[in-house]
Parts: sequence; C-alpha cells; structure tokens
Amino acid sequence: MTDGSHTSQRPRPGGVRAQPWWTKRRKRGALAAVVAAGLAVGTTLTVANAQSRGPGDGVRQGLNRLVHDDGYPAALAATLGRDGRTHDYAAGVADVRTGAKAPVDGRVRAGSNTKPFTATVVLQLVGEGKIDLAAPVEKYLPKLVRGEGIDGRRITVHQLLQHTSGLPDYTQFMEAPNGKGRHLYVQPRTMLDLALAHKANFEPGKGWSYSNTNYLVAGLIVEKVTGRPLAEEIDHRVIRRAGLRHTYFPGAGDESIRGAHPEGYLAAKPGAKLENITKMDPSAAWAAGQLISTPGDLNRFFSSLLGGKLLKPAQLAQMRTTVPAPGLWPGARYGLGLISTPLSCGDGLMWGHGGDIPGYHTLAGATDTGRAATVATTADGPPSERGPANVQGVVERALCG
Repeated sequence: MTDGSHTSQRPRPGGVRAQPWWTKRRKRGALAAVVAAGLAVGTTLTVANAQSRGPGDGVRQGLNRLVHDDGYPAALAATLGRDGRTHDYAAGVADVRTGAKAPVDGRVRAGSNTKPFTATVVLQLVGEGKIDLAAPVEKYLPKLVRGEGIDGRRITVHQLLQHTSGLPDYTQFMEAPNGKGRHLYVQPRTMLDLALAHKANFEPGKGWSYSNTNYLVAGLIVEKVTGRPLAEEIDHRVIRRAGLRHTYFPGAGDESIRGAHPEGYLAAKPGAKLENITKMDPSAAWAAGQLISTPGDLNRFFSSLLGGKLLKPAQLAQMRTTVPAPGLWPGARYGLGLISTPLSCGDGLMWGHGGDIPGYHTLAGATDTGRAATVATTADGPPSERGPANVQGVVERALCG
C-alpha cells in the first residue's frame, strides 16, 4: 500500500404494488441502521492512494486498513479538534473502474444520519409550541396509523423519536437494492402502508426497537404542522442555520450525487463482483435516510447541535435523555435521534448517529469537549466481519485524541 499524503487545514466554519430498491433487512436491533451490515462485499482492493489533510497518523492508518484489509473501495474521514481545526482524510479509490483517487471530504449518502436532522426539526417545533412530545400521533395524523396492535391514539411523538413506539420497520419487508427497483420513486405513505400491513413489535412504551417507520411518521407530522415539505424545513431550519455548505435533501427524481463523491458499491453476496449502485432513487429512505452530506458537514452539524446552536436548552436536554438500546454495542443508549456511547478512553460520551444505505456507510460522533469525527465508507455492508468495528475504532481514536 502506498501513502501519498499531503497536509492542510481548513477553518471551523432513512402492501405496496411496486417494491423499491432498498435492501430487505432481517429483523434486528438499531445496529442495522448504524453500524451493522446489510449486504456484504467480499472484494479486497489494493490501495492506490491514501491522501490526507492534517496530522493524525492513527486516523490515516485506520482508513488505510479499512481499504486494504477490510476491502472497502474508499474510506473518508473528517476530524474536528477542540481548537476548532478540521482535518480531512481519504483512502482508496472513488471509482474501481478508473482507479481515480477518493475525494477528500467528498459527498456521500448519509443514510440514517438523516434521523438527527428530522428529530431536530421536530424539537424546534416543540420549542415553538407547535408540537407536543407527549401528544399522540393521532392528534396530528388522525386515523392514519392503524394496524394489528398498532393505534396512533396510543403512540406519542416522543416514542417515535426514541424508537419505543413498537412500530414495525418497513425496510424489513423490502426487496434487495439491485435491479430496476432501485429507480422507483415512492411516496412516504406507500412505505407506511407496507409497515402497517404487519403487526406491532410490542405495545407502545413497552420496549425498544429501531424502526425507520418511526421517522417516516415524524416527517409526516412535520409536514402536517408546518404545511411545507420536510426537505424545505430541514434545509432552512438545520442545514442553513448550521452553515452546512455540502449537505442537501435530494429532490424528487434526483438519483445522482452532486459534486465530488466516491462511487457507492454492493455485491449480491460475499465475494461477488462489486456493483456500482451510486445512481438510485432514495425516496424510500425519506425522513429516515435521504440526506446527502460530507464527513466535514456531519461534524459541523453534530457540533452545532451539541453546542446549543440549533435547539433551545430544554429541547436539547430532551434530545439527550436516553434509554437502553438493546441490539447496539455495549453501553449504547438512544435519545431523541441521538445515540450516546461511552468512549473507551474514559473521556466522556460520544454523541452521534450513523447510517447505512445501499452503497454507503457513515458513522459520526461528537463530544461535549468540542471534538467531532466522521468516517464514511463506500459500502453499507462490511466487506469483512470486522469492518464495522474498525470503522467505529477510527471514530473513537479521533475523539479520544
């Protein structure tokens, strides 16, 4: 493996008639959308480049291992220090066909990192007195959420954001993301109908289970309360307010990724040929996972959020009030769109989220001391069994300094 790195710094500034592309998930916990794999990629690439901007041998070496040892085509990272300085890293190739270098701080599909953005909008509306966290879903979406063991009169907005509603996850019932299905545009109501055709996981408030359906319903509530599209609300309430220059919510019919980005890949099974799946319609992910962003912008978002720039103190405290999240890694707890995890170095908690969407995996976290780190890889399912743990290791290494 070669390491042709350079250094620089920049200032801080998720019953249908047609099934879409998204991967059919096995029933499992929140790790499904944070770190765990959907489809595996078994090809190991030789690293043609490992570029970086800024010091951080541990992060740089970690990315090189993700590419060289774990088989991710590309791995990107951005770190933010307590001094406000940002360092960016990239390893591997943007395109396995051409061998072009992976772009530093390139755009990727952020997957379930969209959930904290959606939760932030909901909590802003709570602070404005337009949404009540303790109110039932029925108040905002009358007679919409109904099914076997499912009743919107018994599910609160708070339970949606914390994954304690018991709603089944619609992504468990979808077909694999290959073929023409991934180019279908679907409405949120279509995905909700798919979820409601299955029975509840448990009674509201009686358990915890990660479900993309929760955030789909939360997005519908935002639109009902504001009278505006969710994408617009996320844009002007979060993206612009936090100064995220490379983050956007793709419009209807937009299957591309704008600007510099690594291609996203998957394989039909471990060891199979990599399929380029960059071009796709992400509408099925919507409020749960449709955003496109960069590692640097995700750092900026979580730092702004934890720094009190996006929410009032009362709503930020509600967001940071957590419950045990069975199915995640040891010590992990879920708040309202935020996951807390104790850092192995003992330096407090990592607050963040992660996301899998066909072709891409991201893991982002920040601390109360001002550090932030995000790693993105160009495969949502790990090419090796140790891949997700190694991604988390790179993030921890950066946050622990």
